[in-house]
Amino acid sequence: MSDRSASLPPSNFSVSSPAQVKKVLEAALLTSPEPLPLAELKKLFAGELGSEILRRLLDELNRDWEGRGVELVQVAGGWRFQARAEMQEFLDRLNPQKPPRYSRAVLETLAIIAYRQPATRGDIEEIRGVAVASSVLKALESRGWISAVGHREVPGRPILYATTVEFLNDLGLRSLEELPPLEELGSLIEPKESVEQLPDPENMPQPGNPD
Repeated sequence: MSDRSASLPPSNFSVSSPAQVKKVLEAALLTSPEPLPLAELKKLFAGELGSEILRRLLDELNRDWEGRGVELVQVAGGWRFQARAEMQEFLDRLNPQKPPRYSRAVLETLAIIAYRQPATRGDIEEIRGVAVASSVLKALESRGWISAVGHREVPGRPILYATTVEFLNDLGLRSLEELPPLEELGSLIEPKESVEQLPDPENMPQPGNPD
């Protein structure tokens, strides 16, 4: 088989067949290690299908998988298949290693950035009332949950931090508007006892003078 023929779709494939298109979407999403955005999904069909058609077929595919152990969800980075929440306790038996635990300083810093972003180190210190160690910010950057997004245009030009698409993906969120109440944010990241004293976002003072 030539390289050219190997790259061609099956002769019986038609983008006008919803069932066939859904099979392709299903295969791509099940085998992708990362969420796939619409722009990537369009490439599967050489741009012959528009966004609205793909969204409709993704919704149909989601319904096709109702009642199964995995579900199709949309997160910030696109669409992905994932195990349903009620399956997690069984899956944990295959991998009994506990996820990394984060210090209260790390979790509080993440919470402040998530709800007050973009924020400088000085903003975080003003809200927490204590100095923020460089290791705290590095831990969150290494996890892929925050990144530097610019500088505040004041003397010293302090770095501005914000949460990332990976942060939203890991929490199963499509956008920042879906952030849960702060007390629930903690439970998504670590066991409840690790975050029971996270600050109330409603009581967080707005950052004043930058660092």
